[in-house]
Amino acid sequence: MMLKVDGLTKIFGGLRAVDNASIEVPEGRIVALIGPNGAGKTTLFACIAGFHQPNAGRVTLMGQDITGKPVHDIARLGMVRTFQITQPFAKLSVHENIAVGAYQKFPDRHQAWEHARRVGEQVGMGALLEQPAADLTVAGRKRLELARTLATGPKLLLLDEVMAGLNPSEIVEIIAIIQKIRASGVTVLLIEHVMQAVMSLSEHIYVLSYGKIIAEGAPREVVSNPAVIEAYLGRGAAEKMALGHAEEAPHA
Repeated sequence: MMLKVDGLTKIFGGLRAVDNASIEVPEGRIVALIGPNGAGKTTLFACIAGFHQPNAGRVTLMGQDITGKPVHDIARLGMVRTFQITQPFAKLSVHENIAVGAYQKFPDRHQAWEHARRVGEQVGMGALLEQPAADLTVAGRKRLELARTLATGPKLLLLDEVMAGLNPSEIVEIIAIIQKIRASGVTVLLIEHVMQAVMSLSEHIYVLSYGKIIAEGAPREVVSNPAVIEAYLGRGAAEKMALGHAEEAPHA
């Protein structure tokens, strides 16, 4: 198992942002974590990746207990994450930004530079390598965020809403890039609100609501689960949808 999270809990003041959450990510898979805004998804990511200390629970990466380890140690073991709000080094070029991540894997400057170039091409930024990061569009910044994490040579990539703010054609392009990343041997755990991406990419979905995992399974099972519909659309929504389908049936 690439990643195993057992009974993870994170409390801020009196709020249980994550409440006894358990997930598994098998090697070579793309697994999605979905849920309404404020469900605790990013907090769960932050605990897994070492940015927050959990109050309870255990995180295991490739069989090794990494609970509470510093971020840089976890990154060296092969797990890195992207952030919802991209913050590239604005005064550096795209190539230089990617090289910053590459130095973790390649201490030699020439090797790091060459690796950064290959990663830039992998995410479709080959023609933009000399452009200042400050000049990138939202879509360009998302690609750069992906490239910077990929340059570290991860085994497991945690993607936090890399499709947010993108238009439909940009979303299709990012989906294709993530599929290529997985084909290159990187396992992926992603948080995503764009359901087109979740349904296209993921083989297994976990649903978080008020800090608890309320459902898990194959994408089509999960999106038709009444508990999931209620979490997103409110009390009574699943019943109304079911009644709506029943009323439409005679007209089919």
